[in-house]
Amino acid sequence: MRARWLLLLVLLVSPFAGDAQSTPPPIVWHAWSDRIFAQAAREHKFVLLDLEAVWCHWCHVMDKETYSNPAVRRLMAKSYIAVKVDQDSRPDISNRYEDFGWPATVIFNADGGEIVKRQGYLPPVQMASILRAVIDDPSPGPSVEPEKQFTYAVTPYLAPALLTEVKAEFEKQYDLQGKGWAFGHKYLDADSVEYASVLAKRGDHLQQIRVGETLFYAQRLLDPVWGGAYQYSVGGDWDEPHFEKLLYIQAQTLRTYAQAYGLWQDAKYLADAENVHRYVRNFLTGPEGAFYVSQDADVVEGKHSADYFAMGDAKRRAIGIPRVDKHLYARENGWMIRSLCSLYAVTADDATLREAIRAARWVMAHRALASGGFAHGEHDVAGPFLGDTLAMGQAFLALYEVTGDREWLKHAEEARAFIAVNFVSGQGAGFVTSKAPTDQAYALHPERDENVQVARFATLLAQYSGVGADTEVAARAMKYLATREVAMAWLSAPILLAEMEFTHGPVHVTIEGSKSDSAARALFQTALRTAPVYRRVEWWDPAEGPSAREDVQYPKLGHAAAFLCTATACSSPITDAKLLQDRIAKAQR
Repeated sequence: MRARWLLLLVLLVSPFAGDAQSTPPPIVWHAWSDRIFAQAAREHKFVLLDLEAVWCHWCHVMDKETYSNPAVRRLMAKSYIAVKVDQDSRPDISNRYEDFGWPATVIFNADGGEIVKRQGYLPPVQMASILRAVIDDPSPGPSVEPEKQFTYAVTPYLAPALLTEVKAEFEKQYDLQGKGWAFGHKYLDADSVEYASVLAKRGDHLQQIRVGETLFYAQRLLDPVWGGAYQYSVGGDWDEPHFEKLLYIQAQTLRTYAQAYGLWQDAKYLADAENVHRYVRNFLTGPEGAFYVSQDADVVEGKHSADYFAMGDAKRRAIGIPRVDKHLYARENGWMIRSLCSLYAVTADDATLREAIRAARWVMAHRALASGGFAHGEHDVAGPFLGDTLAMGQAFLALYEVTGDREWLKHAEEARAFIAVNFVSGQGAGFVTSKAPTDQAYALHPERDENVQVARFATLLAQYSGVGADTEVAARAMKYLATREVAMAWLSAPILLAEMEFTHGPVHVTIEGSKSDSAARALFQTALRTAPVYRRVEWWDPAEGPSAREDVQYPKLGHAAAFLCTATACSSPITDAKLLQDRIAKAQR
């Protein structure tokens, strides 16, 4: 008898009281749209956004445990309209809530005002408590902070004192104990490795050590069986990986190790780059040559997969292969094309270059918009988005660099022009993620990482083209980045790279000679393999007419030669590849 009364008491006070009476139907999920908020107003309900990633383990757990819970379902059905968004499909919403990670849970009122913003997995009891609290008091909670207001810089140049502060912050961001840049989650931060490598090549021995340590420990995130890079490791070390494999991570890891091989000529870095390339080729490449988005962390959704990824190939395949998201986005393809160009630059492997060109032509055929821009996916409900045209512009510029084919330079210019027309921020500096806001209650804002990439892309494009509009785009992005609140945000390396490139010319190598001349090709491949990441490498074939940018007048020699130039002078003709390599090495100091 006492046990029965205890059970009744539990049912009366539990957030799940009444679960045994009936099983509510599953939550009906809707797509994000302004119509949802209009419906919420008519029905006097709130809007709950579940911003997920299809590769995300804890998103699967939320679906399996939290959103299947009867109490949560009843509350949702009574007072909420449920919206589910795959963050990879909507870069605008993803960038808006990027600080929250996935899953992110956001509750809005019918006017689009935020009430609650929560990060990560919410178990059923906690979710039910939040849903009830909002019903009882719909005023914004402590997770919704007032939007920060600040005045953008009026110049694209970082003030000297601010630049000194940003450099000092960079020095603090290396984890001396756990190794690598950033603390807590351990991942390969490509920009920090790249900036430290620049300093190392200038003689900073400490930064060279840190680059080596980071690349060594990041190898623990590489799958030794199938290849590819896991997203990150938790616990402050490199030994607890989350096993999802995003194309973005593959592109960053492949490019970083390929560049490291070019800089340091250590064979293990090339092997690491090829590890990732093998995985992408086998698992994330479609039959049309375009690249898929990601591979799930879980074989069984919601179940940890550490034991699975400890197995060999045969045992894994006997259990099954984690799901691959086979959407084909222009942005993701641009990332990988650019990385394949980096790999080709240090290997001269024609098959790698063919992969990059094949993917570029597929995107041009299936995602191109008028006037040089690109759609995200096949059936976008929003956009266009800055990231797609930006990534493809960078990919085109990379293809021009490694081929000397002016078709690609033309496409890069068209992409820059599309960005300038469609994504200028109305706030005086920078570029915004999307041409239209996510909803009527939200004002568009520039995003830091995207503006770093815009600045770097347009700066390098201006070096190759000499077009003033390229420099104007770079300057507008830099005005946003030179704003103190933006410059001092985490991490510092992206700002320092953008600033360094905007204020300094690249190492400039021009090869003169026929595209069919083996001696000219040998010099060109030497320049690609050994020049620093920030470089202007050109192949001028006099048979094609004047060079793409005629800021330097080269003598017509009648034979293959290289010229190494600075802002004020060029070398005498260099015909020996080893001598060119030595001269390039000296120019980096």
